[in-house]
Amino acid sequence: MKTIWKAMFVLLMVIGSILPVQAEEKSITMGTMAWEDMSPMALITKKVLEDQGYTVKLTEFSEWGIAYAALGKGDIQLLVSQVNYLAQDYWNKSKNRLERISPISDGLYQGIAVPKYVTVDSIEELNANADKFGGKIIGIEPGAGLMRDASKAVKDYGLKLQLVEGSSAAMTAALKSSIDRKEWIAVTLWDPSWMSMKFDVKYLKDPKGVFPPSQTYYWIAQKGFSEKNPQAREIIASIFIPITDIRAINGEINDGKSVDEAAKSWMAKNTDLIGRWANNKKN
Repeated sequence: MKTIWKAMFVLLMVIGSILPVQAEEKSITMGTMAWEDMSPMALITKKVLEDQGYTVKLTEFSEWGIAYAALGKGDIQLLVSQVNYLAQDYWNKSKNRLERISPISDGLYQGIAVPKYVTVDSIEELNANADKFGGKIIGIEPGAGLMRDASKAVKDYGLKLQLVEGSSAAMTAALKSSIDRKEWIAVTLWDPSWMSMKFDVKYLKDPKGVFPPSQTYYWIAQKGFSEKNPQAREIIASIFIPITDIRAINGEINDGKSVDEAAKSWMAKNTDLIGRWANNKKN
């Protein structure tokens, strides 16, 4: 009998030593919005984790609601998101079941912009120059959060200019055409965007604070992720990409590279930095 119990004890010890290894799964599912600012962040993080032996599946989403639902159900473990404004409602509804891992970039800004040669510096000055702008502010897709804020700005400032709904592509074409002819134009714009690098523009001051302040991008996860995946968490927390670099990546995408190609190009130029990330060292 003692021999049997001794054998069972040894077996339990062996199982106990194996289980923690099995619990540290090196397979991660992450999500991102399919937008020009977030996709590069997700792809770079994915590549860094893969270089450390992780298998990473990346899913792109078109709506915040779908992305947060996927995170809540466990279809993905991680999501890159702004939680302090753009996705604040979704974060607030679910934050008791989620955890904020770390910031990955900072500096998202949205507002009304004009070419730098335009002698207007504030939203409050638009009405006095409405004719020079053709009585319009050229907007983007009607469902965008930027358009919601721009519509509020029209109301709060009592603007006489019409906010024109359209698409990002149409707004870009109108901006380029106006700059080529040195004409006045006001558009809804965001940063990081390749447009703010290609075109010499400025954001109009917003003394009423209608548009939100600069925002931070975070990796968020299901609660308990850090405890279950401490090594992955440390690698992810080490990654931080300056917003100027995201803007430059977007410029390469606009010039014809795929998001994946542009992200890999950036990584090839920043091998020392990525090496420090992999060694879990803060910038």
